[in-house]
Amino acid sequence: MKYSGWPSPGELVVGRVDEIEDFGVFVDLEEYEDKRGLVHVSEVASGWIKNVRDHVNEDQMVVCKVIEVDQDAQQVDLSIKDVNDHQRSEKVQEWKNEQKADKWMEIAFGEDIDDDRFRSIANELIDQYGSLYKGFEEAAIHGEEALESTDLDDDDIDVIVETARENVSVPYVTVTGYVDLESPDVDGVEDVREAMQAAEGNGEVPEEVELDVTYVGAPEYRIKVKAPNYKTAETQLEESAARAREAIEAAGGTADFHRERRTDEE
Repeated sequence: MKYSGWPSPGELVVGRVDEIEDFGVFVDLEEYEDKRGLVHVSEVASGWIKNVRDHVNEDQMVVCKVIEVDQDAQQVDLSIKDVNDHQRSEKVQEWKNEQKADKWMEIAFGEDIDDDRFRSIANELIDQYGSLYKGFEEAAIHGEEALESTDLDDDDIDVIVETARENVSVPYVTVTGYVDLESPDVDGVEDVREAMQAAEGNGEVPEEVELDVTYVGAPEYRIKVKAPNYKTAETQLEESAARAREAIEAAGGTADFHRERRTDEE
């Protein structure tokens, strides 16, 4: 998504070199609609510059710092030399992430989504999290809860969460559930122990997944899953609970899986 407004002084922007002159470089701003900036020759690189083309090429992607904006004159003054390597790397990654998020919007709402609706939905995520990408990332991790405070309707929230969980890769996701295990048998303690072992996976849990089953308070047990993405974490949680249920029911007992604690104790 391209912004319709103007960048602010001090902001870092991504641009494409459009034209090179002896006095400086014209740059098309990739993040803003119909906005072009000028990097004066003195702001291209440090030191004396004999030939601007020794430092930049046409069609090259550059990260610039906004020096000054004159909306009346339709002019944006930029600097390339004032951007260090770390800033450049972070900004490029941020820009690439936003391009990914644009694609996710098309996946969620269709490639034919009109611009006004696109912007309306995107701006809700941007207002909440600072960027479209971060909005999708939070939706992947926390689900509908991440978008409750936005003005998006339930259908839009559901579509965003579904798309996020299918496409967003986050460092890790942790989900938790609880299962009540009870057995009327005289060997009920052993039946529950075997159900817990079944919940732990008996060594069949994928290597990238951490699964932990702990006793909370009779008859409640906590299942915590840490995984590379929400979909994997949720699947492993459900499979763990299903294994426990199968084991305890085979012994004549019962299992009740729920997502919230039954008590106030930790």
